[in-house]
Amino acid sequence: MEGKESGFDFLGFNIQQYKVGKYRSGKNTHGTLLGFKTIIKPSQKAVNGHKEKLREVVERHRALPQTTLIAKLNPIIRGWCNYYRGVVSKETFGEMDVYLWTLTWKWANRRHPNKTKTWVAKKYWTPTKDRQWNNICKLKNGIEDKLFRHSETKIIRHVKVKGTASPMDGNLVYWSKRLRKSPDVSTRVLKLLERQRGKCERCGLTFMDGDKWEVDHVIPTSRGGKDRYTNLQLLHDYCHDAKSIEDGSKGVAPQWISKPRSRMR
Repeated sequence: MEGKESGFDFLGFNIQQYKVGKYRSGKNTHGTLLGFKTIIKPSQKAVNGHKEKLREVVERHRALPQTTLIAKLNPIIRGWCNYYRGVVSKETFGEMDVYLWTLTWKWANRRHPNKTKTWVAKKYWTPTKDRQWNNICKLKNGIEDKLFRHSETKIIRHVKVKGTASPMDGNLVYWSKRLRKSPDVSTRVLKLLERQRGKCERCGLTFMDGDKWEVDHVIPTSRGGKDRYTNLQLLHDYCHDAKSIEDGSKGVAPQWISKPRSRMR
């Protein structure tokens, strides 16, 4: 890229225009080349803030077990990555993995000042074919507890609405497919949407943009149900409330349950 034209930071994102050749140039609504390409990525301020947060957590848990450190870091990493997975973040995610490796490597060596680096690496890292340095994990009760890598987050780009499509046009097939590509939907919900073909398991209506849904345990955990995909289903929030009252998993029954607006199945 030859040079920057203009740009600004907004809500943790950096929106920047870069001068490019005709083969990479953006176009206006009439198909005319603009001579630049707009790229959105995490702002430097957001990157620095995330690094500082990771550093604080590692410093605060110097003397605690490895599994505790992993449990503290993983939600922070996943939340930050999910927020930025819809923009140009691949390079930034790689940068954050290198920084996280540096933090955890120092953390591990500080705990064992009289041990060799090889000993430390074998204790805290599991060898893999690719990047063994950022695969810190611990076996606990036979289950591998692994530190999540930023670069493991799949980039899901925002898809513009097709032509004059509208949520009110009755084209449920289009909107259901679009919902499954949304960067704001978690991996677990995406898998359930795919399995249920975009429909609520209770009422059978297709999920639409703007709907509120909740992940439900078919067999409540209070009755021995497991937190596994085979025991999970995606329901509208009002369907979830009704189902919870029926199976007794909801502590206090609400006075009323909102009903869905009628629409095409």
